[in-house]
Amino acid sequence: MTDKVKGPASYFPTIEGKYGKPIAEWQAMIRARQPAKHMELVAFLKEEHGIGHGHANALVAATLAEDAK
Repeated sequence: MTDKVKGPASYFPTIEGKYGKPIAEWQAMIRARQPAKHMELVAFLKEEHGIGHGHANALVAATLAEDAK
């Protein structure tokens, strides 16, 4: 039985389909702008790449959480 993906990563298939880039590419863009605050990164994705707020927030949250490990 496969566990259902929860949290920000649950948006990843939709983000890849809607915006045409793999998650790794979005995460590389986020990491390249470090150090920056969470909402600054969300604004960057929204303004520069046209990503919706929820999807941008999910990408940033997942990336920062991954990097904090």
